[in-house]
Amino acid sequence: MLSRLASLAVHRRRLVLILSTVGFILITAVSGPVMNVLSAGGYTNPDAESSVASDILEDRFDTGEPDFILLVTPRQGTVDDPETARVGRELTEELRDQDGVASVTSYWSGRRSADLRAEDRKAALVLARLSGDDTRAEKTAKKIAPKLTGERDGVRVVSGGGTEANRQASERVEKDLLRAEGVAVPITLVLLVLVFGSGMAALLPLAVAGVSIVGSLALLTVIAQFAPVSVFATNLTTALGLGLAIDYSLFIVSRYREERGKGRDNATALRISMTTAGRTVLFSSLTVLLSLAALLVFPLYYLTSFAYAGIGVVLFAVLGALVVLPALLALIGDRIDKFDLGAALRRRKPEATEDGFWHRLATGVMRRPWPVLTVVLLALAVLVAPFTQASYGLPDDRSMAKDADAAVVGQALREDFPSLAGAGLDIVLDGRLPDDRALSGYAQRVSRVAGIERVDTATGSFAEGRQVAPPVPGAEKAFTDGKGAWMSAKTETEPYSEAGEKMVADVRGISPPSGTDAKVAGLAAGYVDTMDALLAALPYALLIIGVLTFVLLFLFTGSVLIPVKAIVLNLLSLTATFGAMVFVFQDGHLRWLVGDFTVTGQIDVTTPILMFCIIFGLSMDYEVFLLSRIREEYDRTGDNTLAVAHGLESTGRLITAAAGLLALFFIALISAGFTPVKILGLGTALAILMDAAVIRGLLVPAFMRLAGRANWWAPAPLRTVYRKFGFHHEAPPEPATAQADAREPAQPAAR
Repeated sequence: MLSRLASLAVHRRRLVLILSTVGFILITAVSGPVMNVLSAGGYTNPDAESSVASDILEDRFDTGEPDFILLVTPRQGTVDDPETARVGRELTEELRDQDGVASVTSYWSGRRSADLRAEDRKAALVLARLSGDDTRAEKTAKKIAPKLTGERDGVRVVSGGGTEANRQASERVEKDLLRAEGVAVPITLVLLVLVFGSGMAALLPLAVAGVSIVGSLALLTVIAQFAPVSVFATNLTTALGLGLAIDYSLFIVSRYREERGKGRDNATALRISMTTAGRTVLFSSLTVLLSLAALLVFPLYYLTSFAYAGIGVVLFAVLGALVVLPALLALIGDRIDKFDLGAALRRRKPEATEDGFWHRLATGVMRRPWPVLTVVLLALAVLVAPFTQASYGLPDDRSMAKDADAAVVGQALREDFPSLAGAGLDIVLDGRLPDDRALSGYAQRVSRVAGIERVDTATGSFAEGRQVAPPVPGAEKAFTDGKGAWMSAKTETEPYSEAGEKMVADVRGISPPSGTDAKVAGLAAGYVDTMDALLAALPYALLIIGVLTFVLLFLFTGSVLIPVKAIVLNLLSLTATFGAMVFVFQDGHLRWLVGDFTVTGQIDVTTPILMFCIIFGLSMDYEVFLLSRIREEYDRTGDNTLAVAHGLESTGRLITAAAGLLALFFIALISAGFTPVKILGLGTALAILMDAAVIRGLLVPAFMRLAGRANWWAPAPLRTVYRKFGFHHEAPPEPATAQADAREPAQPAAR
């Protein structure tokens, strides 16, 4: 198939490029509105108990936790001053009149509640609940926030709350991404010229990247018409799209130049490049795709969105590398070295040979494999250690920049409105309406739970197991609907904490009135349900990645040991990266390196899962590139040591250059104003560089030297499977005109 693609690229190159251009224009048009159809949020399981309870509260009782909050702060005086009170009442009524606002309450409406006023009377709140799902509520917040916030007659109004925080984070991520691209792209363009060796060759990965990025965004736009897609997936699209484009282009162009350097004509060099490097790219893309596809088993659309983006990036990157790139190579031919800006430098610096850096490094490591293994493993163990103390939470307003309005409101809630900061629990009693005695008894038992301050229900308010207030007028209508009831439990407990988890477990452990089913909602309950959903899905994701990676690498190498080695070394590299992230973001060290952020003592629980799938796939991408040249040389010579040295010399500079360029884009994400994006950027960049330099440069040659010929062992039945279905690495025959010493030509692509 790849040989036929090469022939098509040579003989129909103009047709291929014309059709590719038309296709690119079409997918660009489809991807245009992508940022308008994506959503923030996606951290909850829609089928969990807390989500079902929230839906019942909204659908049947027309209530729920407020997700849009206005913090009203007078420049002078207190919130009870006439002028401030007037502004507060106007805000309340104006907010109530907006489309998409389900309910509104404030300090200045109805009975004044001390819960909605700061103790020093310098601030008060207006609370609203927006109707619809995450996407609809976010659109409502986007429409009403500019109308209601800002300065009003000496009163400052800022907006926050869950939905508003998601909206602000979404807008900030979009701006951060544009800024990161503005910094990274010009630097990348300069480095591409140095890495690819000429200005003409440097343009090739940009064409592949354009197809990959725009194609993935078009896919996200289409998927968003049928399912929610997180806006944060766009961060992966740009970085991974450019990274894979560079990886695949560099590998194919390098092999093409190598074959041209042997004296082969353009068509033959392109055919050999496609049937060797092209096949490796195709195989490598499968490992990346499967790692990212494992995110689909998680019920949080925040994670599945990254799967959609990653799958789209890989598919379109392969399309660009195996269809568009060969046609471009066939078109430019010998002009690939045009605009060779580094020619003078390379005349002073010899090309890669068997005495090159990577060859010397590999042979040096293989002379002393045990000391190298010991030192490197001890160093990695130091990085792994903090990971054992990891504590997890979910993103909230503290994940944003401290000067963001939602972060200001969130901090004010924790300092001045503690009864609202914990957000409390809502308990739905479904099935039948319990009588007053049973309802009061259940409320009393719930009020005894550690962390619960007060329980409000149709029969009154309860605290510490006793009734503290009679029912307020209209309470029965508000808390019951004839088919069930609900109650509100006030708490000051941090929802993303062990105390919050225990509080939810204790409430859920209380038997509800006979004939009813109790469902608990609230931030703490949602956190517990999210953690349970992630832990339930995680083994399946690991199984998918582990088993399919093993099968693919076996079919690629014919070895049982090498896939196991690759998986173990990748896990070691990943846990070391996670340990570094705990040290920086959970413990708050090296904040000067990543910019200011709020240290909460936790890291977002979804980020390690996301990083695992992304980094594991990229690591296997580099592993496949290295193993392809090692296996090709081993099949030719039968010498394990020579094969490893040759493989590392052939690919070491390519992998390092590709990893450095990809890491550059992820490093640019560190400047983001959203902590999970910072973690993703720094963690992925660190893992990529560690994998390219430490794992491939030191651990792989040391391990393969110790294993010797056992590297390529497989039991007889599996050898039969490999011979029938495996990927074979036959080196192409040398051209008749080649010189006797041309077996290992220089590789200009790695300059």
